[in-house]
Amino acid sequence: MGTITPTDLRPGGARPLTETTLTASDTFTFEVLGRQVLVLRNPTAGALSPVIDGDGATTVRAPGAPAFDISAGYAVGAIAAGAAVAIPLDSISAYLAGTITVTGGSGVVATLLRS
Repeated sequence: MGTITPTDLRPGGARPLTETTLTASDTFTFEVLGRQVLVLRNPTAGALSPVIDGDGATTVRAPGAPAFDISAGYAVGAIAAGAAVAIPLDSISAYLAGTITVTGGSGVVATLLRS
């Protein structure tokens, strides 16, 4: 199990990125006000489908709607060989309660940006 370490983009200017090649299970810390973006790049020969799961995320409620089960985590979807996706973590914050684990992405290169 590895830890995805953030690259701090504050203040401006060029800086080296901290990249982490994912294993079967990796973790990172979500900062509520951290303006974080997780970039997942797939350099492997086949598509991979990572899942981001906070172990404290169970259900969410919206006004006028029944509870929605999020306990299985956020399925990123298939990332094709050679492709990359960027996930603004504020947009999936309900999934990021507790200890956060990324699974299903062995070989994907992760970059966590904080601005």
